[in-house]
Formats: sequence, structure tokens, C-alpha cells
Amino acid sequence: MASHHVYILFSEKLNRFYIGNTDLSPNERLHQHNEKFNLNTFTTKGIPWQLFLVLDCSSRKQAQKVEAHIKKMKSKKYIQNLSQFSEMREKLLVRFE
Repeated sequence: MASHHVYILFSEKLNRFYIGNTDLSPNERLHQHNEKFNLNTFTTKGIPWQLFLVLDCSSRKQAQKVEAHIKKMKSKKYIQNLSQFSEMREKLLVRFE
């Protein structure tokens, strides 16, 4: 079982993605975002968020590197391709092992 996860949320309201990492279950973290767990954060503006993609990582370090890489890409198309193509996800996880 994965110890950390990179999760990508989507807000129809904002038409934007949000990328984060957590050691909680992705569904629990989604619930926190939608219940305004942290007030005055960017994610409160996009409620309701939907869980778009989860990448299971072997460590916190790997999750942080994967999250940073996805954010650095600054591309909705890249995120959509990650969701669509499992080989992209696998290569990304191997790259940051």
C-alpha cells in the first residue's frame, strides 16, 4: 500500500486543476478541501472539487518530486494526458523513485 499520494483535483467552477500530496487517503483529503478545512486558501474558491487523478508513491520524497514536476509543467493538457495514458504515469513514478 502506498504511503503517500499525489492527488489532482478539478473544479468545474474555476475550470482549474489543483495538485497536492498527502499521506491521508485521497478521498479524505478531497473531503477536507470541500469542507473548507483550511480557510482562506485557494481551494475554498473552487468548491466543489472532484478527485481527477491519484498517483500512489512509495515515499514522501517521491510524492513531493512528482508534485513539483507536474506543477512545473503548467499544462492542463499534460494533466489530462497523465490521466489518459498509464504509461506516462508509470514513467513519471519511475523517474522520481
